[in-house]
This record gives sequence, C-alpha cells and structure tokens, in this order.
Amino acid sequence: MKSFVIFDLDGTLLNTIADLGDACNYALRTLGYSEHALSTYNYMVGNGVRKLIERAEPDANAETLDKLLALFREYYDEHCTDHTTPYPGIPELLRALSEKGIAIAVATNKYQAAADRIIRHFFPDIPFVAILGQVEDRPVKPDPSIVFAVLNEHPTPKSSILFVGDSAVDMETARRACIESVGVSWGFRPISELRGAYADHIVSSPQEILDIATLSHYCS
Repeated sequence: MKSFVIFDLDGTLLNTIADLGDACNYALRTLGYSEHALSTYNYMVGNGVRKLIERAEPDANAETLDKLLALFREYYDEHCTDHTTPYPGIPELLRALSEKGIAIAVATNKYQAAADRIIRHFFPDIPFVAILGQVEDRPVKPDPSIVFAVLNEHPTPKSSILFVGDSAVDMETARRACIESVGVSWGFRPISELRGAYADHIVSSPQEILDIATLSHYCS
C-alpha cells in the first residue's frame, strides 16, 4: 500500500485546456498574432506558461514573449475557472484516498498563484499536504526538484509514493525522482506517449489509481 500520491494538475485532475487556450489566444490577439484552435493546445501545454507561449508564437523575441506572458497571466488570473472542470471520478478519488489515510499533493508546472487558486476553487474540502507550482527559483518538470520540494513538506519513503500524470513530462519526472509512475489516459496526451515514456502503470479510470495505491499486488 502506498502512503502518498502526488498528482500533476492540468490534464490529470482538471481539464483546463479551454481556459489555457483562451488565455493564450487573448495574448496573441492583443499583440496582433494569429490565434490557434483550442484542440491544438493539447500539444503545447505541459512545460509551463513560457514554453506554451514560445510554442504558440515561435517567432516572438524575448521582449515580445515577456509581453505575451504578462497578457496571458492578466487574462488567466481572471478566467482560469471559466471552462475548467474536474475529470469524472476525480473528486471521489481524492476523498477516498484521504479517507484511507493516504496523503495527497499537487506538483504542477502551472505558475504557483494559479495553481493555488484553481485547486482551492475546485477542491476546497480536500486536505492536500502540499500544492506546489512553478516558481522562479525552481526548474520546471521533468526536473525532479518539485518532487523533492514536496517531500520536504511531507517526508515519505520513495517506495511508498505514486506520481500521477498525463504526459511524458510527468513520467520522466517520476523516473528522475525514482518513484513509481501512473499515466492517465484521459488527459491531454495519447497513451502512446505514456508508453513511450515507460509509465509504470497506465490507467483509464480514477478507480484504478485507488486500486494501485491500496493493493500491493496490483498489476498494470
């Protein structure tokens, strides 16, 4: 049985793609750049907002990227919960883990202020032991520093931890941190990406995460 489950946020706990895409399109539109279809943002997100903007407008120079980033945050700070929703079964999973005494945390490349706001909005009754997002002095995933920062707040043997995410970035983060990984099939990236990133488990429902966390003999 595991005693700690660390979750990615976007594409894992919450479907945030419409609000992320709207914010990026607002920034692009404001500075006269072409917007993108929301469906294309699935492959732009995952490495933090600056990398998202670089992918959305690869010809922008550093000064323009800073302006686009500021516009993105201006919009997203006001609209980050407009279209975002928890994936089916996620609230129930988080409550079930907590009821079984399994600690839960969030480790995301979303900037810290937005991570705090969005988690408290959608999961106000869930006792997360840590909610860590992107901050200036810490590299983004797949660098494992964010996992180590989580463990500073809630020390746990690595053998007792699951890291759950929807992308190769998350699977690589878990591998670099030497903890067991779970890839979810309902997120922004295809199962083939999770397989290619050597996910220890791939699941198609939140219930399977609960099974892995609570049954030592579970096999993916």
